[in-house]
Amino acid sequence: MPSIKIVDLNNSEIKNSLKLAAQLMELHGENPFKTRSYVSAADVVGGLDAELSTLSTDEILAIDGIGKGMATNISGLLERGSFDNLDKYMEMTPAGVVEMLGISGFGPKKVAVLWQEGGAETLEQLMELCLQGKVASLKGFAEKSQETLKAAVAFLISNQYKEKYGNIDQAIANLVSAIDGLKEVQSCSESGQMRRRMEVIDLVEIVVAAEDLDALRTSLNALQVLSEEEKKSGPTTWYGRHVGIKAPLKLHLTSPDKFVQRLVETTGSVRHINMPIADQVTIKSSLIRPFESEEELYQSLGMKYIVPELREGLKEIEWAKNDQIPALIEMSDLKGILHNHSTYSDGKHTLRQMAEHCQQLGYEYLGISDHSQTAVYAGGLQDADVARQQEEIKQLNEELAPFKIFSGIESDILADGSLDYSEEILSSFDFIVASVHSGLNMDIKKATDRLLKAIYNPHTTILGHMTGRLLVQREGYPVDHKAIIEACAETGVVIEINASPYRLDMDWRWIDYALEKGVKLSINPDAHRMDGYQDMYYGLQVARKGGLTAKDNLNSMSLPEITAFFEQKKKKK
Repeated sequence: MPSIKIVDLNNSEIKNSLKLAAQLMELHGENPFKTRSYVSAADVVGGLDAELSTLSTDEILAIDGIGKGMATNISGLLERGSFDNLDKYMEMTPAGVVEMLGISGFGPKKVAVLWQEGGAETLEQLMELCLQGKVASLKGFAEKSQETLKAAVAFLISNQYKEKYGNIDQAIANLVSAIDGLKEVQSCSESGQMRRRMEVIDLVEIVVAAEDLDALRTSLNALQVLSEEEKKSGPTTWYGRHVGIKAPLKLHLTSPDKFVQRLVETTGSVRHINMPIADQVTIKSSLIRPFESEEELYQSLGMKYIVPELREGLKEIEWAKNDQIPALIEMSDLKGILHNHSTYSDGKHTLRQMAEHCQQLGYEYLGISDHSQTAVYAGGLQDADVARQQEEIKQLNEELAPFKIFSGIESDILADGSLDYSEEILSSFDFIVASVHSGLNMDIKKATDRLLKAIYNPHTTILGHMTGRLLVQREGYPVDHKAIIEACAETGVVIEINASPYRLDMDWRWIDYALEKGVKLSINPDAHRMDGYQDMYYGLQVARKGGLTAKDNLNSMSLPEITAFFEQKKKKK
């Protein structure tokens, strides 16, 4: 019987587990010195180039900042996904209180008050405390913090059983591979939201074809990562959970001759499969006979094939009927990588390392945009740092030619909408990514006005992560998308699709409007280390969902083209 590794933690996951242990220790009033040791170890792990899973015990022990006890903890995480001290505090803490540690803006000490003094052991109980106005009377809280907490808890509750696509795509790929390897299975494919590359997943769906569905179900239940909820399952559905994934799992079981029909029916959104194609004809109504392929099905309806990521029930049916499906952007269309960080601010790798790795990946250019001076928490560049970095860029460009590094900055958009340097310093950059990082608690007017002022600043080249959202973790500040897009159209400011799987901001649902207004977009990884370039994949997926083509994407320009673009932008100033 095929098996799947339950524990396959990367450095980021190990770092998060160590930080969770630190949070739990602080929650329980543990010695601050011990707590800090876990935080320090987590920072060390986060800064490693090599994956801990590839190192021997002796190699882990040799890492500066990792003592014998912490190495034992890391070994536990690699072997079974946890370690003794983490187990101890998890057992002492209600599951709902552990969830509270994820509330944005409220640390372990605040959570301890809510739990031990307020009596809240679940998010629902905490929401009830807020609704009753009892949080405001607790130590360290007030009316304003109660309202902020209420909004944050409501957001967490609504996302309790959702996962970021980027968090689970590999686990689901492994599961599909394992199911496909079962002796009963003839065909297997991810479906639903996963196949449409939705940024947030609340139901994982997989279509599985076999002749003997009873034997298939037996084999599925033998997979150690799966647990079935029999009451919710049916003769042709398996419903349950995948270990370590919050979103529920639904397997559609079908005969081989109906595999294509079931795949089409479950891939598209409800709106897509029910959209009218002709008089009383829909995709769903056409799924009455077997098809050899999805292409054959769409062709039978007089349409061009529609790729899964477009099947949302928007314009894709009209496009397919009229042979107008856009040539969606591909990875091969990306010629360079903009919006990246180095050790000049809060990046892990040096400017040289970031540049050489970018070159090795086959890109023509790199846009470096470390944090600006106001971002003290992120080591923002002071004027002298800017001059020093720009001198290094000149030297590296001579050495690495024809590859080129563009000198940029991720300038904080300050509270009044202004950018974060003098005119002289701003003018020295090849391009500027303007982003909000502080004062996120804004209403729609304040947020929109703040962004508009930055957009109309002649130095702004790219508007970074438009709403500041963190998927499943923090709701973005509200903005008037139309007003912002129209201002970018007027000024020629490019809008970023931040490719971090934690952000994917701007939202793909606004890409079509941006294209309609003639706004260029840019898929940027916001990479803080070399392997952060891999996030371009996630940005590409949502860009395709929005209908983006290479001609409308800034970093699909060749090196000469983007050089001319930046120079023309500077001339217009």
